[in-house]
Amino acid sequence: MQKQELGFCGPGLMGAPMIRHLLGAGQAVHVWNRSRAKADALVSDGAQVVDTPAALAQCADVVLLCVADGAAVEQTVFGENGLLSGSVNGAKRVRRIVDHSSIPPELTRALAARAAALGVGWVDAPVSGGVGGAQAGTLAVMAGGEARDVEAVAPILAAYSARVTHMGAAGAGQTTKLCNQAIVTATVAAIAEAVGLARRSGIDAAKLPEALSGGWADSTLLRTFVPRMTQDGLAPIGALKTFQKDVDTVAAAAQQTGTPMPVAGTVQQILRLGAAMGLDQADLSGFVDVLQTPRRG
Repeated sequence: MQKQELGFCGPGLMGAPMIRHLLGAGQAVHVWNRSRAKADALVSDGAQVVDTPAALAQCADVVLLCVADGAAVEQTVFGENGLLSGSVNGAKRVRRIVDHSSIPPELTRALAARAAALGVGWVDAPVSGGVGGAQAGTLAVMAGGEARDVEAVAPILAAYSARVTHMGAAGAGQTTKLCNQAIVTATVAAIAEAVGLARRSGIDAAKLPEALSGGWADSTLLRTFVPRMTQDGLAPIGALKTFQKDVDTVAAAAQQTGTPMPVAGTVQQILRLGAAMGLDQADLSGFVDVLQTPRRG
């Protein structure tokens, strides 16, 4: 892979290991984060920290984003001291933006159009695989945007992904991620119900992955979440509020397209109940807490 000057906004649970993979591949990576401490933590790995997103636009050809939501993406790119604040001129190097955040497809299309008007390509590239996939460098990337832009950034994304699939025009990657999240959240909710049924029936719920191994219910999610739903003290892999944000976006897309999604609607209500119970910051396995199933005993 040809070495490039890259920028990265958002070195969080997902972003930090992605940045480390880029550095390990020999890329020069300039990093910005709203809270500087998370960016400074990567200096020992070789990252260079900048003070504003605008600074990234002056020193990087491609800038990657992995931030919380659509508002954060828009602010990072077009807000004060944003990547594309003001007009793009000779002092600004950035030619492509890759957005790994999960945001609404219609917002992606609007942001991509604004960037295109300034001569900057936009690739919406949400990922699947979780923190474990980011750490292992095996994320699945679902990409939307112009084919030439996706092709140009694919070698960069290969540093932390197992595959990059071009799904169509701007917003197609985000729509694909919504399909992913509809499946994931429904499955995790079903796993939480199964754990609750096992517990209340007097069997050891922790043995479900072993008992169901090789059957139709076996999955990465089953093997990941049953331990998290039956044990205390495991490091979090994300906050339940992230699932709520994504399922709310799924519901909005379903309404816009006239798509019946009753299962997603039920999951949305479970997540809203969790938020009302004060569990929005709980681990992604917090579905089991909404169902009031003890993790031990």
